[in-house]
Amino acid sequence: MREGGLNAQFFSIFITGKTLGPSAIQQALDQIDLVRQNIQQHGKDLALATTAEEIRRAHAQGQIAILMGIEGGHMIGNDIRMVRVYSALGVRYMTLAHFYNDEWADSSTDKPAHNGLTHFGKEVVREMNRQGMLVDISHVSDKTFYDALEVSRVPLIASHSSVRAISNHPRNMSDDMIKVLAAKGGVIQINYERNYLSEEYRTAFAAVAGDVSRMEEKFKKECGDDNVCIGKAEIRLEKELTEAGKLPHVSWEKIIEHIDHVVRLVGPDHVGLGSDFDGADMPDGLEDCSKLPKITEALLRKGYSEEDIRKILAGNILRVMEQSEKISKEMQAAQ
Repeated sequence: MREGGLNAQFFSIFITGKTLGPSAIQQALDQIDLVRQNIQQHGKDLALATTAEEIRRAHAQGQIAILMGIEGGHMIGNDIRMVRVYSALGVRYMTLAHFYNDEWADSSTDKPAHNGLTHFGKEVVREMNRQGMLVDISHVSDKTFYDALEVSRVPLIASHSSVRAISNHPRNMSDDMIKVLAAKGGVIQINYERNYLSEEYRTAFAAVAGDVSRMEEKFKKECGDDNVCIGKAEIRLEKELTEAGKLPHVSWEKIIEHIDHVVRLVGPDHVGLGSDFDGADMPDGLEDCSKLPKITEALLRKGYSEEDIRKILAGNILRVMEQSEKISKEMQAAQ
């Protein structure tokens, strides 16, 4: 992180969407505790941050700000009180659904079950606003996105999504979605995963999906419930298929293409960096966060101003965090 000039990072609290109820809550709490323990053990270098001001303070003190996000609404166990618990523990965003529908929100990669957000799902969004937790619409269905957009008083974020006009994947956002997201002050943070960056890669991956699916079942049998083990095995498989010529190489410069598309569509105030370093196969040349300065250098070469680059690197998400903090205080004062 130091080598890449990374001053703040969201750490994802993630378990498979197939795990529900008390088990999902317990595993999420275990991961939150692990993040907090690691911050304590490395207090000289790391600082837990829950506000935009705390991020700036950590940077001024030479520390890396660590934030947490819940990646999947299934981890509240269908209990709205868990939004308050997670917020109190320092979680500052929640993805409404992951690869599977949860009990109250439809995913973009599952068959619709709720026609977007249920009534309870809309109450969850309101409670997230009240608790200062950003509403993350990465992974959700288009209908869930539009429902959340209507309900939330705080601008939405897509914590790790890319542009559907470039790679036609349901995990990505259409131009119309990006426009209405921006109209309400939101931010799309570009995902570096090859499937979401490159249409060529996406179609090639779809062609070998049967083989991949069979291998994934094998990984699940070998790894059990160990999501880290499964993730590493899947990334290893994609690399092997690429080296065998069954999947094309994808350059890190595709990230710049996605950023540029959003800027031309809605301006520089509504795009950021989403990465997905902890769970995806990275493009060639940006294998880890030490390579992040390449993005800054590429934007400078394209003629982006330093002010706009600062917005893309951090300023836009800090703005949304500050808006969230303000609205949270207003809502709690009105109770």
